[in-house]
Amino acid sequence: MRLGVDTGGTFTDFVWVDGNGRFHIHKQLSTPHDPSQAILSGITWLNVPEETAVVHGSTVATNALLERRGARTALITTRGFADVLAIGRQNRPDLYALVPQKPEPLVPQSWRFEANERITAQGAVLIPLDLASLSPILAQLQADNIESVAICLLFSFLYPQHEQQIAAAIRSMDGGSQTVPYLSLSSDILPEYREYERTSTTVINAYVAPLMSRYLSRLAEGLGKRPLTIMQSNGGVISAAAAGAQAARTALSGPAGGVVGARYVAELAQFPDIITFDMGGTSTDVALCPGRLPTTANGEIAGMPLRLPLIDIHTVGAGGGSLAYVDAGGALHVGPQSAGAEPGPSCYGREVGNWQLAVKGAAANLHAPITVTDANLVLGRLDAAHFLGGTMTLDVAAAQTVLAELAQQMGVASAEEAAWGVIQVANANMERAIRKISVERGYDPRIFTLVPFGGAGPLHACELAEAMQIPRVLIPAVPGVLSALGMLVAAPTKDYSQTVMAALGEREERGGKREEGRGKREERGERREERRGRRAIGDGVGIIA
Repeated sequence: MRLGVDTGGTFTDFVWVDGNGRFHIHKQLSTPHDPSQAILSGITWLNVPEETAVVHGSTVATNALLERRGARTALITTRGFADVLAIGRQNRPDLYALVPQKPEPLVPQSWRFEANERITAQGAVLIPLDLASLSPILAQLQADNIESVAICLLFSFLYPQHEQQIAAAIRSMDGGSQTVPYLSLSSDILPEYREYERTSTTVINAYVAPLMSRYLSRLAEGLGKRPLTIMQSNGGVISAAAAGAQAARTALSGPAGGVVGARYVAELAQFPDIITFDMGGTSTDVALCPGRLPTTANGEIAGMPLRLPLIDIHTVGAGGGSLAYVDAGGALHVGPQSAGAEPGPSCYGREVGNWQLAVKGAAANLHAPITVTDANLVLGRLDAAHFLGGTMTLDVAAAQTVLAELAQQMGVASAEEAAWGVIQVANANMERAIRKISVERGYDPRIFTLVPFGGAGPLHACELAEAMQIPRVLIPAVPGVLSALGMLVAAPTKDYSQTVMAALGEREERGGKREEGRGKREERGERREERRGRRAIGDGVGIIA
């Protein structure tokens, strides 16, 4: 018996396979302030037995990064390299921006500390670590109530001992009533070259690990005896303990579950080449699968590099809850802001209270949400009496009211005209996303099959397929909960990587990571015939999985 749970920005989805092999599905509104509440409520509603294993896709790490509400994080690095996070690369994604804006580093300058040590590019100790020089740093960590520390020293992937010594010093410091901060070592998280990417990835992990660990502890306590595993961004699952320690690996766990689920049902239908189209309440995620899962180690989240294995997914802010508004010039926009689960679209009939959103560039503040879901309801694309499996009734009058207000701002005659405009703009945003992962990368969408899912995906699939000349649309039997289904079919996966520095022409193989992976699988009790490994070499980095 297994239960897949996908927490989204608007809904939490459940797929439970009971002891007789029967599928049970459930969907309910998320609880953004504490996602575990919706999960435990859904488990109670389904009456899931205690011996059922739970596989969970979490948005805790993603939301913490997007909303900048992670832990108070410090960085300890080699002397002279404290500003690596701020300098970054000289890439210019906005070519014509006269004053390009880079995202602020997760660690402010006052919490970026330098240790007196130095390792050479060959892995030799040039300057031994001065443990005595750490005393003022440790004192500052205590004084500023630092919750998490990222330790990233120059060339530590060749010589990790200095990072380990700093970690030991932090663990042994006298914190009095304070707890010892969470520790993230780059030699554990990402033992690869490229200082900026390694530092950024380690800092991201440190920033979200305390939140993820506390969340998983609360969830595990509520689950009781039910074993808990977590979906990773690479399409595999890991233990809750590993996810708490390396939370950065879960940054795209929900969307990854959707791609795994879509590929699973497409293979059953004998369509190997697919474009996945996951339209939820907050965003739309698209991925192109040319007969395989599209994986990359050069990801990015909230404008920061995340160099960990993940499924190559492109996300745009266009979902069922995306807000529609008119800008000061009279143009209609949809997203990326979303009404989420609280208060949700106006047709949900939830208490708006003092809700008000000032969207940058909007002609006027929004006092009631005007969303894509409201537009679909006004156009008759949703059954108001049988929404959410008949457990929720939509308020058609409320949707009509807010779309009529939008029509006045747009200068059109009716709420239906305004609603159709909202749908067209949302479709244009999603069409650009599909074009980006297909045409712009040299793939012809006419040889692929579109697999739409998520709460709103099938509503828009045919129009997008027509616009992109995609000849087939494969709608799964349970599109609204396909991400949760994908978590049930995902396999336990652990990636190990190691940069190997060798002179050109030399053939040197390092078997350490391979043996480490084998040892971990033996600890989990996997039989030899159940183990599968893959060795890959990527852009100068040897990756052994």
